[in-house]
Amino acid sequence: MCGITGYIGNQDSKEILLKGLEKLEYRGYDSAGIALSNDSGVHIFKEKGRIADLRSAVDGELFAQAGIGHTRWATHGVPSRSNAHPHQSTSARFTLVHNGVIENYTLLQQKYLQDVSFQSDTDSEVIVQLVEKFVGEGIDAEEAIRKTLALLEGSYAIAIIDTENTDTIFVAKNKSPLLVGVGDGFNVVASDAMAMIQVTDTYIELMDQEMVVLQKDEVTIKNLAGEVVNRDSYKAEIDASDIEKGTYPHYMLKEIDEQPLVMRKIIQAYQNEKGELEIAEDILNVVKECDRIYIVACGTSYHAGLVGKQFIESMAKIPVEVHVASEFSYNMPLLSEKPLFIFISQSGETADSRAVLVQVKEKGYKALTITNVPGSTLSREADFTMLLHAGPEIAVASTKAYTAQIAVLAILANVTAKSRGLNLGFELIHELGIIANAMETLCDSKEEYEKIASEFLPFTRNCFFIGRSIDYFVCLEGALKLKEISYIQAEGFAGGELKHGTIALIEDGTPVIALATQENVNWSIRGNVKEVVARGANPCIISMAGLETDEDRFVLPAVNELLTPLISVIPLQLIAYYASLHRGCDVDKPRNLAKSVTVE
Repeated sequence: MCGITGYIGNQDSKEILLKGLEKLEYRGYDSAGIALSNDSGVHIFKEKGRIADLRSAVDGELFAQAGIGHTRWATHGVPSRSNAHPHQSTSARFTLVHNGVIENYTLLQQKYLQDVSFQSDTDSEVIVQLVEKFVGEGIDAEEAIRKTLALLEGSYAIAIIDTENTDTIFVAKNKSPLLVGVGDGFNVVASDAMAMIQVTDTYIELMDQEMVVLQKDEVTIKNLAGEVVNRDSYKAEIDASDIEKGTYPHYMLKEIDEQPLVMRKIIQAYQNEKGELEIAEDILNVVKECDRIYIVACGTSYHAGLVGKQFIESMAKIPVEVHVASEFSYNMPLLSEKPLFIFISQSGETADSRAVLVQVKEKGYKALTITNVPGSTLSREADFTMLLHAGPEIAVASTKAYTAQIAVLAILANVTAKSRGLNLGFELIHELGIIANAMETLCDSKEEYEKIASEFLPFTRNCFFIGRSIDYFVCLEGALKLKEISYIQAEGFAGGELKHGTIALIEDGTPVIALATQENVNWSIRGNVKEVVARGANPCIISMAGLETDEDRFVLPAVNELLTPLISVIPLQLIAYYASLHRGCDVDKPRNLAKSVTVE
């Protein structure tokens, strides 16, 4: 959730750190700070609020060849300057930034640090105070850090600077993402390669419970026993222009418009020389051999998983269960004999999903990660990976990653079905091409969605989305988009469930957005609309060409009925966008939310 940057080299670190933090803004944060180290000591600047507030507080004349930076999303202690990172030890010798949650920080404080006066309410400060305590007992800084790390329970990604080792930044990770970037005469550290892509495209992955001694000309990785670990670097496949808004006012709008391009990239990535869709043979084999698939995900990825279940069961005829990761981790159901686990995550760093993956691997089961980020934790630790090829997604509200997840799940289901000799009656690669064209048509209809948002959502305190069959799953995602960026209380419901309680919430003028893209339930959902209209609701029906009636507000281009979630979600994304815009909300950075949820 939080973000870390660090630099050590010959240049002034100040602007590099600040620009890096700006690139990490999409992850979500409520305060930010940097520590700059030079011959006169360590200079700390931190502020509650945006990076712009921090930038204005930093001494522009200060030159420092080393430094660390941080954006914080509060877990312990309210957002404030005192709780913002970096944190210092009592003597100010050690300065720390930390992402993650230290679960046993209270016990450590009581056992080792009863005489220390803490300056914050965070769990993070325990780390830096422990390091100073152990150095005071006669060991060197590196050993003191390793000793501290061995005591920590929970997750951490940390960077520490020491006034008595000014040529070094100490770095470590466990369960939280962290990378080391390699340059010519400098090295960097970052939570995400995007933060430092402006200075280097060469990175080294760090594994859990590893520590790095980072100097401007050297990177030394060690385990917690102090043994040196050798690991090659890799090139980050990120185009710096992909993480800029260009002429768009918001990242979310840019990413919605990128969805047709993403569809075409996915087709290209999973197409072989014969012009057929294919997936890696080892993935195909493990899917064919399993007796049940368990999809594990959170939020938008969970909604994509629900659609994926429909694809896999209808095409490949393999039973599928979809589970919320945070619940599955603590309440694992009775599993089949040959399960396959599929983890869906845009970032590949979702902590709840990783907790399940750890349990799955301990049991010896196979796992496939579907993610947008190669080299991410879930990708690295699973047996197999299928990439989304969506490009960086910056806006907190996921759009293009959602449709990319659905498309990749469709390819997985389709290729598996064909390998089992099942006749689907359509060619998916052709249908995805039609989908991409339909997406372009929809993205060109922005004025209509803005009118809908202005008509239905300017002052409402709530909104309901209803659908049946696969439309219901899209309604869940549409409601999530609206609530997370406009703060309207929005819920998605199966149309048939209205009379089982939900209809009691309908009042005069309550907006109800209904999807009607499935022929077999078309008249059923329209009947549900009449039920809410009879109670005073203001209905907005979005249907597919061929199923429309005169009362429908918007008609989608005709596509393969099974694949309608790839296009029916786009109007809902744009309606949410304009509702947020008209209400004066921060579209790309909604309150209280983070892009990458890296703590449980």
